[in-house]
Amino acid sequence: MSKKGTYRQKYIAKTGDVLSHASSGMRLTVSKEIQDEYEEGKMLLLDKPLHWTSFDVVKKLRSLLRIKKIGHAGTLDPLASGLLIICTGKYTKKINDFMAQEKEYTGSITIGAVTPTYDLESLPEQQKDYSGITESMIHEAAKKFVGEIEQLPPVYSALKKAGTPLYELARRGEEIELKPRKINIQLFEITSIELPVIHFKVVCSTGTYIRSLANDLGVALGCGAYLSGLRRTAIGETRVDEAIGVSEFIEELEVLQGKSKEIKED
Repeated sequence: MSKKGTYRQKYIAKTGDVLSHASSGMRLTVSKEIQDEYEEGKMLLLDKPLHWTSFDVVKKLRSLLRIKKIGHAGTLDPLASGLLIICTGKYTKKINDFMAQEKEYTGSITIGAVTPTYDLESLPEQQKDYSGITESMIHEAAKKFVGEIEQLPPVYSALKKAGTPLYELARRGEEIELKPRKINIQLFEITSIELPVIHFKVVCSTGTYIRSLANDLGVALGCGAYLSGLRRTAIGETRVDEAIGVSEFIEELEVLQGKSKEIKED
């Protein structure tokens, strides 16, 4: 049976704990002044690395800043990179506002097979011939998903049933009854086609699963499809171009800590 954590477990086995990949920041001890600033409240724009979960980022920052009140405004899967809004202190009250905003993504969909998780966290299966699929067929199929639609979330998702995440139930082989949810896709643009890979841009409402959109496109084309790459490029008016990497944030924090130490010594 395919497991949601398979890809992540293989990656960690090859490269070690993902949290060790962001500089030596775990040894950094921030000053009380810096800690107080983040406890008071800040909004951070980070570019989440591949293979990290959104909680990995929160956990990393919590250990660096030594504060408890910190959270993110919208989950990104381990195989997705891009904009992650982090709020600390009093700014955590704004998380729901950010989560309610439209999201923009770019990525790739591979046709001719499906995966249980709808992405590369599980292996492709049920290969089908896609030689008869034309560019016009792909563009026409994409149009069907623009506007208000009903979407079934993936079985392997963090949605909960009676307090248990669906992916845990799926791993156990338990039967799961999914209910469609209304979402709004403002834009589903096919930006380039290099079969079997389709590149796209999506602007959508909160609650949209791009993995499900990829799977549904494959159903519409009759040959199957799965999400093979994803990057979140915007949340509302905030764009990933404004964000910095986790390692860059740690470096900035080290510089700030150094300045704080110099002031104290003076």
